[in-house]
Amino acid sequence: MSLYVGVDVGTQGTKTVVYDSSLKTVVASAAESYGLLDSNVPGRAEQDPSIWIEAVKSTVKRALERVDAKSVKAISVSGQQHGLVLLGAANEVLRPAKLWCDVEAADQAKVFSEACGFCYPPGFTGPKIMWVRDTEPQTFEKIKRVLLPHDYVNLYLTGKAAAECGDASGTALLDVESRRWDTEAAARIDPNLHKWLPPLVGPGEKIGAVLPAAAAATGLPEGVDVAPGGGDNMMSALGAGAVRDGVWVVSLGTSATLFGYSPRPILDPTGTVAPFCDCTGAWLPLLCIMNCTAVAEEARRASGLSHEEATREAAGVPAGCGGVNFLPYLSGERTPNWPHASGALLGLRPGGLASPGVVYRAALEGTAFALLAGMKRLQEFGCRVEELRVVGGGSRNELWCQIIADVFQVKVSRPSSGSESAALGAALQAAAVHSGRDVRQYVLDDGPGMAGEVLSPNPSNAQAYREAFERHVELGRRLFGQ
Repeated sequence: MSLYVGVDVGTQGTKTVVYDSSLKTVVASAAESYGLLDSNVPGRAEQDPSIWIEAVKSTVKRALERVDAKSVKAISVSGQQHGLVLLGAANEVLRPAKLWCDVEAADQAKVFSEACGFCYPPGFTGPKIMWVRDTEPQTFEKIKRVLLPHDYVNLYLTGKAAAECGDASGTALLDVESRRWDTEAAARIDPNLHKWLPPLVGPGEKIGAVLPAAAAATGLPEGVDVAPGGGDNMMSALGAGAVRDGVWVVSLGTSATLFGYSPRPILDPTGTVAPFCDCTGAWLPLLCIMNCTAVAEEARRASGLSHEEATREAAGVPAGCGGVNFLPYLSGERTPNWPHASGALLGLRPGGLASPGVVYRAALEGTAFALLAGMKRLQEFGCRVEELRVVGGGSRNELWCQIIADVFQVKVSRPSSGSESAALGAALQAAAVHSGRDVRQYVLDDGPGMAGEVLSPNPSNAQAYREAFERHVELGRRLFGQ
């Protein structure tokens, strides 16, 4: 028996799964929640990296208590993208990590984008480094190493600093076509920055082996292989089996993302499509909308119902909500680039607010329309969509998945990995790297199945959703467009 551990270090918590390669299933798992550091500074979102290490130790240890830990052959780590971890000469953390959702570097992002001729949002790592340079010069002077969250966990496990191209492509410091660090981009921030970036490894390379101290703290066997890992979106693509053209993943979480396999890089100078590499040696064009499950939660909280009750009410509301649109930009928006936008409920008629099902369904539809707008941008680059695989916490809501199928007019399936797709993807990568097999081929041959039925689009809802989508686009443009 061969077991492989996958860890997903996220914004709200860490999940660990143990994958049995012979049974092709997850045989144990554990999770731990945490939050952001308290702050009243607008746009700030930070965490102490030590919280990730403690969560990794706890979840891995608890998951391994349910299996024969001696059968573990390798581990891989998925991590939230874009986070900035700054280390000093002794690998000490110099300041709290600035996360993907931290937008304090908006001014720096504008300057950096103009210098590069490519639009990078403030969530990317490069502008965050500029922000530290401009606002915390004493900290900046001490920097000897720049890592991403999953790289920092790998450093803890192996004692080695390394990066891989998937997660690194979210820094704005990687040449995604050549899959090498972009020294010119780095020099626009500081002439020494290229020295602080870790060496890049390939998708099938091992980072190193688990150190004795890490083994004792986690229950992992000492010396087991540590695979490269990657960003959570790249790992989620592996966990959802989205490693062929035409299959796209929709991840419904704190933010919503739409991403899929591409045999060529997609370079969108507007920054609408993130120019990511994947974790198989190919590319992963991605769109991110900042507002997702929080929109449904806002509608639920206003009604006083549970999500299950609100969903039942919403199921009885016709597609398009009778002309009601919920523009879901509660926290501003990244796609489109409207950081100062807000949520808006439009098209209400008498009695509309008295119907919690209308507001809740409009919230679900609003996020689906935002994702469809992104898909249309991807199609301008020649991307095609045959199937959507919905993951994340929102994937548990079947009505939401059916709405997405109807809005996109393509079939929707829910991978068995569900909300654990990134952790499962990490485990699959660990298995492939340990066995010496190509990661993409391993996922195709030994990847996850689907959970429940495949949801087919309802053609009778197509016209109502075309009209509702057109309203969504026009209303957003009028309220928040430049």
